[in-house]
Amino acid sequence: MIRFILLQNRQGKTRLAKYYVPLEESEKHKVEYEVHRLVVNGDAKFTNFVEFRTHKVIYRRYAGLFFSVCVDITDNELAYLESIHLFVEILDHFFSNVCELDLVFNFHKVYLILDEFILAGELQETSKRAIIERMSELEKLE
Repeated sequence: MIRFILLQNRQGKTRLAKYYVPLEESEKHKVEYEVHRLVVNGDAKFTNFVEFRTHKVIYRRYAGLFFSVCVDITDNELAYLESIHLFVEILDHFFSNVCELDLVFNFHKVYLILDEFILAGELQETSKRAIIERMSELEKLE
């Protein structure tokens, strides 16, 4: 199960945070700081998986953003690494070459895409085409 998803820039500014387990606000800030320290200091030549408390964080860097997913220790790392890539592909398609500013100024759309993709901490839809079609339908309603 996914515990939380974080999108952070290199400076540690959180651009998107979605928690699937209840945490106090102070604990959320602490988690964001700790995860950022872990992923920024990770060597690019080595693995994108790190242990974090009693869970593990799977992360991937795209340009200046780190996409981090915290999951149970028994979950499949490669499946989540692939899901991060799929999420980035969907964002890239939806925003036509996504950048950090797209996430900042269209955060509500990013959360909508994430909600189409992940539900209650579990992968809901893995079809890029299905998610993009659903987002197109929602865009027509606006």
